[in-house]
Amino acid sequence: MKLLINRQSKRNSVLATGFLALCLALIGFATYTVVTRSRSQVDIEALTVPVEKADLNAEIEASGRVEPIKSVNVSPKDPARLVELLVEQGDRVTVGQTLAIMENEELSTQTSQATAELKQSRASLAEGKAKINAEIAQAQSRLTQLEAKLDQVQNRIPRDIDQTKAQINAAESQLRLVQERVKRNEYLLQQGAITQDAFDEVSNDFQGAQSSINELRQRLQQLQSTGGGEVEQIKAEINEARIALEQKQTTAPDEIAALEAALEQAEVSLQRAKIQYDDSIVKAPFDGIVTQRYAVEGSFVAPSTSGSSTASASATSILALAQGLEVIAKVTELDIGQLQPGQKVKIVADAYPDREFEGEIKRIAPEAVIEENVTSFEVRINLITGQDLLRSKMNVDVTFIGKELTDSLVVPTVAIFTEDGEQGVMVPDENNQPQFQPVKIGLYLGDQTQILEGIDANQKVFIDLPEESRRREED
Repeated sequence: MKLLINRQSKRNSVLATGFLALCLALIGFATYTVVTRSRSQVDIEALTVPVEKADLNAEIEASGRVEPIKSVNVSPKDPARLVELLVEQGDRVTVGQTLAIMENEELSTQTSQATAELKQSRASLAEGKAKINAEIAQAQSRLTQLEAKLDQVQNRIPRDIDQTKAQINAAESQLRLVQERVKRNEYLLQQGAITQDAFDEVSNDFQGAQSSINELRQRLQQLQSTGGGEVEQIKAEINEARIALEQKQTTAPDEIAALEAALEQAEVSLQRAKIQYDDSIVKAPFDGIVTQRYAVEGSFVAPSTSGSSTASASATSILALAQGLEVIAKVTELDIGQLQPGQKVKIVADAYPDREFEGEIKRIAPEAVIEENVTSFEVRINLITGQDLLRSKMNVDVTFIGKELTDSLVVPTVAIFTEDGEQGVMVPDENNQPQFQPVKIGLYLGDQTQILEGIDANQKVFIDLPEESRRREED
């Protein structure tokens, strides 16, 4: 009996111990579950943020520098000594204004000599043309006179021959009459009807008539024999006159061309001398302001096209001239796509930290500049205000003002991850573990990034990964 009681007591003790152990296990499991769930809830809240909707002002900041719109180092075209410098640093000048005068006494003498040679060439041309024209006119006149003489001779000789023949016929008729009278008077002399003196008078008339006929016949013979020779002689003279005229007409253009060429050469020489003289007078190529003086009067200055940044590099330039002001800013490759010409810009200069100037984008460089592995583009900005205060080479900070974006989805920029070359965010899965979600990125605005598509508003995204996920990422 006693033994039975002991066994029963021992059995009850074992059951009680087992029940107590089970209770403790259940309590431990419940506590572990509650603690684990509570820790997971705290981690998710700390590691994630909700996607928000916000109105964005797309502003991009960059640094820049004020530069002249147009700048040039003014040099003489030919090496020479600087005689007079007419402007000071800071002076405003207009295009064509005389800035400096180089040594040009010899050039002035050359110009005067070239002017005199040009006048002489012009006088020689005028004199030569007049002489040539006079010689041509004289030759033409001689030819005309000879041709007229030929016409006269050709018309006169036949007329003189006919006239002489008529005179011969008349003289022969007269001779026959006188001959009949001689015969009658000879009979009368034999009969004693007339005196010897009367007969001699009739005889003398006969001899005179016969002499006249002989003279007329000689004249006719002379006209017939010499008339053709005179015509041929005049024709020969006409041929010579015509050849002389043609030669003069042929050579006249060459003679005049030579005189004109000499005149043109004199004009070129004068023009060259004037250009050289004008080049000794240095003038402003455009409206602007004198930013530097590199030379002093009396110094020898040689032409140069290279720029000088300091006054010590001054043997090649007289002064520096600048026109207008603009701002040149460097914008990174990530932001350049948000800019376009005409976009407004806020400008703050280091020299005027409490003032804000206005500008607008004028031009965006088509090619990037890479400096220290950073790719950027030069953006030229027109100054709308500040032209009277800002100075060349001043450092400025610029803010490009873009369009206002309403109801845009934004996440912290740290929430953007890249996986296999694709951009996205990490969202919690059903176990609150990070899961990659591809998204389309819009604007990067400092610590915020615009999301165009891929997630919804109020959806949570990881801004930091849990320890286990980070270890997996590292592995």
